[in-house]
Parts: sequence; structure tokens; C-alpha cells
Amino acid sequence: MSVGEATPTAVDDPIEELGAWLEVNWDPELTVAQWWELLGLAGWSAPLLPVDSYGRGLSRSDALRAQALIASRGALGPPQGLGLALAAPTIVTHGSRTQVDAYVRDIVTGQRGWCQLFSEPGAGSDLASLSTRATRDGDVWIVNGQKVWTSGGHLADLGMLLARTNPSAPKHQGITWFVLDMHQPGVVVRPLREMTGSTMFSEVFFTDAEVLDGARIGDVDSGWRVANTTLLIERSGMGAGGDTPARGTLMARAGTIAGDLGKRAGDLVVRANRPSRRAASPTGARSPAQQYIELARSFGRNEDPLIRQGLVRLHTLREIIRLNTERHKAARAAGGDIPGIANFSKLAMGTIVRLQRDLGLEILGARGMLHAYDDDGRAVVAAQQGGSAAALVTGQALSAQALPIFGGTDQIQRNIIGERTLGLPKEPGDLTQVPFSELPRNV
Repeated sequence: MSVGEATPTAVDDPIEELGAWLEVNWDPELTVAQWWELLGLAGWSAPLLPVDSYGRGLSRSDALRAQALIASRGALGPPQGLGLALAAPTIVTHGSRTQVDAYVRDIVTGQRGWCQLFSEPGAGSDLASLSTRATRDGDVWIVNGQKVWTSGGHLADLGMLLARTNPSAPKHQGITWFVLDMHQPGVVVRPLREMTGSTMFSEVFFTDAEVLDGARIGDVDSGWRVANTTLLIERSGMGAGGDTPARGTLMARAGTIAGDLGKRAGDLVVRANRPSRRAASPTGARSPAQQYIELARSFGRNEDPLIRQGLVRLHTLREIIRLNTERHKAARAAGGDIPGIANFSKLAMGTIVRLQRDLGLEILGARGMLHAYDDDGRAVVAAQQGGSAAALVTGQALSAQALPIFGGTDQIQRNIIGERTLGLPKEPGDLTQVPFSELPRNV
């Protein structure tokens, strides 16, 4: 951390400390940038990070409690995006002290937006087959190639780049992880419009783009090890249900392109603690399938036995995900681990999103054929039966095919579980030790 910045220290009750801190510091009249500066440098944007890396060193359960408290106090939550979710923990794990200060500080304060420059047209599920090249020229690497399905590419200031730096090495051993400046000549970003009507991904082209060697995270040709950290964090987040902001806040996006930094922080907050319908249960606990339960009620389908069976299955699967997450937390707290848990959880979430798709459209009936692709259309559709809740379901249904693919397909997850967790032999025709330049190519 820079000189003059207070290093947060752990206390017996960090949530009590956060409450007192919010009383003093939260001001809805601040700009988003001003608020995130306070939140990030106090360690509350990314409380899971170590105390010497702009975090608080909290457990995951305490970090979730902190997120919930920020929402319940009506304050704006931390910056949203892949910087906080993936780049920061990867850089803290593999980067130098200088790199942590150079990159993580701007992540926790929301100053820079990030994207993930991993997948390519010929290297998606088999990511290690990537062919984007980085050629060294003194202290600079020259990058040429193409990426696709780049999450947040059109809003990014910086990118997590995987590039091939040694084509003579086996494919997993000749890759390096870089931080790439997206605001430079030689980088062209083309947003991809999805069938939901939204744009989350882009394709990116590099023509003699440059990366300083000081922006290399980890050793040369050791980027696969660094990338595995990024991918493990990504799959764990997907398996836990994604990086959804705490209830009561809207997403404010990090970086200079998204346009949120200069906005009034209070304008991006939805007041928490609004009344909500809860599942009828002896404990009054809210079901993880509550959104679909309420939708079934509004469409008069809550007494349909097939719908009820689907609701129970959705509730059960989401509870299993939650319990697995708790089980993993307990194992980690005891100094252990559960091999393959991130892969198991991602597979389970793939099953859940497909169930949500089928169940939601079954509830909606013919209404499920209506979907809007622009703001004017959304206003019209929201006025129909089911309102915005029905529109959310159709959007989720259209995007349900994505999660079982990105972050490693279901088939890749099963391979990883079989080989790394169960110790099964690799598939016949293993090419992992063949130099990349000698690998067979499709013509």
C-alpha cells in the first residue's frame, strides 16, 4: 500500500467495525468514484483479500455478512466486474508487491474495468490450444492474434491476457499471463450481441499490440499455472451462483468506459429491507426458488403438480449448492480442501440454470414467447402479465445455454473430475507433451 494509507486490522467483530465505519463514511452525495475510493482503501470492497493487499483477510462467511450489511444500510456496494472477481485475487496470489499496488488498488477503487482475454475461435474448451502470440522485444512483448467470448471487453480498460510465448514447448507449458492495456493502437474490440438482446461478450483483435514485461504476472511460460488460479476462482463463483450483488444494491460498473464513476452514489442504490414475500414454512425462511414460486402463484400455476415438483427440485438443488459451499468453507477453515468441489458445483449450476429455463417457460406458457431486445420493447413487455419478473425469466431462459459452456464446458468439468479427483487415466491420444508447433491442426 502507498505511504499514508491506513492498513486495516482484523478485530473480533469485523461486521461491527464495518457498521461503525459506514455511519461515519457513507454519503449518498459522493460520486461513485469518491465512495469507492473510501470503500476500497478501507478494505471493504474486497474483504476476502489479505490485509496487506487492500482487503480485510475475512472468511467468506464474514465477507458475505459485510456485503449484506452494506446493502442493509442503503449504501452502494463495491465495484462490479471481473477485476474484483478474478483479476485481483489472481494478482495477489501470483504478482509482486509492485504489481499488487499498481493493479489491485485501482480494482478495489473501481478506477479500471477488466476483461478476460482467454478464449479464442480455435481454443475454447481446449483453452491450452490458444494461438495468440506474444513475442519478446527487450522489455516489451508484441501481441498478435484474436480472442472471442471476451466478457466485458467493450467496457474494459485492462485485460487478463493469455498468450503463447513458446510454441516449441508443450501447449500447457508455453503460455504466459499478462495485463494488457485495452486503450492502445493495435487493439480492436467488436461487441457481440446475444440472442437475449444484451451485449456481455466481445471479440478482440490484436495487431502488434504491446505489453511491458512488468505487466507479466508470474514467470514466462508459466501462465497456465496462473490461469488455473483465475479459472478456479471463476468456477467457484459460478458454482456458488455467480457474483450477484447483495440484495438492495444496483450494479455500478468499474472503469472509465462504463460511465458510472462520475454519477451520484446514492442514485445507484435501491433501498434495502423492502417487504418481500417469503415461502410459507415453519421457519419463515425464504426459499432459494422463491422467484419461481411467486411467479407460479401470479400465473395460477402453483397448484399444478408438475410445476410443484419442479419447484421442489429447484429448491433442493439450490440448497445442495448452499450446503456444499458451507461444507467447503468448513474444510478450508480446518486447513483442508474438497478436491474437485469447484467443478462439481459448476456442473450443478449448469443443471440448475437449465431447470430454471424449463420451469420458468412452463409457468409462463404462451407468455414465454414474448421477449424484448431494446429499451422500448422492454417497456411494452413489462406491461404484460407477469411484468418485469416474467421478462427476467425469458432473459434467463435465453441465456441458460451459456453457463454450461463458458468457464469450461460440462464435458471439460467431467474430464477434470475424472482425471484430477478420481485419478482416472487420461483419454487415449494424450497430446499434452507434444510441442505446440507439432500438434496436428484441422485443415
